[in-house]
Amino acid sequence: MKQDKTIIHDELRPAYDLKNLQVRKFGPARKQFGNFVRLEPDIAAVFPDDSTVNEALRFLIQVTKENSPISPCPGNGT
Repeated sequence: MKQDKTIIHDELRPAYDLKNLQVRKFGPARKQFGNFVRLEPDIAAVFPDDSTVNEALRFLIQVTKENSPISPCPGNGT
């Protein structure tokens, strides 16, 4: 049986670097890249990017820690 040695001319290869492409897996075998949080549309409209969300959350954590009352130890009777 003769093998077909047809040359395929691909117009995209000179324009794109196809060497660094990776195969995307679907389903449970797909890798997770970082933690993702889905924001509601009204909240997402306030924050232009992830760094502003992180800044706001860090500020909220700091304020919460500073304003939380010191609770007595449980079982202390006070």
